[in-house]
Amino acid sequence: MPSRRTSHVQPISGPEWAFGQLLKQLREDRGLSQQAFALEGGFDRTTISLLERGLRSPTLRSLVRLAETLNISLPDMMERFEALFYKGRKSSKRST
Repeated sequence: MPSRRTSHVQPISGPEWAFGQLLKQLREDRGLSQQAFALEGGFDRTTISLLERGLRSPTLRSLVRLAETLNISLPDMMERFEALFYKGRKSSKRST
């Protein structure tokens, strides 16, 4: 039986999508390619690609390394993530 190829469907919303958009924006603001950013932070380029496309969620350890590599504090990074994630969403969905 032939192997079945699975495709990755890129999300168009949600936390992974929002984080990926933020990561790409921060990386590009520093003028770094995915490869250069990955090398600087000790990541594989594929990992950066998967994160930016919203196909993988970062671990806490990775979040810290990503923020350090981007020269941004983790609270600042999360504040920007939150603004992007909740952009366009009703405030009632934010309440817990």
